[in-house]
Amino acid sequence: MPMQGGALSPEEELRAAVLQLRETVVQQKETLGAQREAILELTGKLARCEGLAGGKARGATATGKDTMGDLPRDPGHVVEQLSRSLQALKDRLESLEHQLRGNVSNAGLPGDFREVLQRRLGELERQLLRKVAELEDEKSLLHNETSAHRQKTESTLNALLQRVTELERGNSAFKSPDAFKVSLPLRTNYLYGKIKKTLPELYAFTICLWLRSSASPGIGTPFSYAVPGQANEIVLIEWGNNPIELLINDKVAQLPLFVSDGKWHHICITWTTRDGMWEAFQDGEKLGTGENLAPWHPIKPGGVLILGQEQDTVGGRFDATQAFVGELSQFNIWDRVLRAQEIVNIANCSTNMPGNIIPWVDNNVDVFGGASKWPVETCEERLLDL
Repeated sequence: MPMQGGALSPEEELRAAVLQLRETVVQQKETLGAQREAILELTGKLARCEGLAGGKARGATATGKDTMGDLPRDPGHVVEQLSRSLQALKDRLESLEHQLRGNVSNAGLPGDFREVLQRRLGELERQLLRKVAELEDEKSLLHNETSAHRQKTESTLNALLQRVTELERGNSAFKSPDAFKVSLPLRTNYLYGKIKKTLPELYAFTICLWLRSSASPGIGTPFSYAVPGQANEIVLIEWGNNPIELLINDKVAQLPLFVSDGKWHHICITWTTRDGMWEAFQDGEKLGTGENLAPWHPIKPGGVLILGQEQDTVGGRFDATQAFVGELSQFNIWDRVLRAQEIVNIANCSTNMPGNIIPWVDNNVDVFGGASKWPVETCEERLLDL
């Protein structure tokens, strides 16, 4: 940048000197080339003259005028001198260039330029520090999220491991094989339990279970049995504001049962194909009876028995509005109509009588979709809940 008052800065003076020296070197090179050509030409003429004149030429040279006295006698000496001059000029050029670089790096820059450069460097430094801080924050956040995710994963794995261990130990997961309940906490179409065993052909049955539900409206479907060609072979359902219904071969009987108070209740249903006779018991007391419910129809074998869902096809196509919400336990099936006193004894905990067709045991019940098994209250504790 030009200095004030028209004077040149030291940098510009050095640059001008370098350019001038470079031009001088180029001119010296051209001069050297021209002098080399002249020396070669004169040397050739001298050789021809010496060859033609012989001795006379030598005498004349000794007494006459030396026409080439302004040139050195040895052409190689001339070349050597010019080479030294050229090298000296090169050395001066390199010295000036080195001095120019030193001045540029060490000399003080103009005040305005220096301030702009310092501001720019300061801004870049601040940006770098902010970026480093952001990266540190992201690293810390990622570490926290990773730790939380790892803890959650470890907790889930531990729960699964505990469950696998319980399954491997078989019935030891509960105090006794039947001391458990199935929990179905949500009204969905994917929470359910499944009885592994199926039913044989039946001409009569008794189905008993303990249940607890406060779902409204309607507790849903505590259990359903479907066979190929008939999804409603046996169904117990309370749907919407309708009373509890028993379906056999898609025929319906309404039962006078009331169990949606959030307390444990013992329910028993009996049926026989003879005249389609049925009975309904709640907490050991017979509350209803009837006939002509699918009379002379044998219960078909080989179907699927589901807890907590109503089947529209065998083993599936559940409807969330018909799902049972609550807890189930002690689901047993017999292939005969139990006597009233037997049902009373089961309900008041004076006898433990597993079903001879479907007994309530841990290894015969699978749960799906988030349904779970838990230790159940004792029979006496359930009675106190009535």
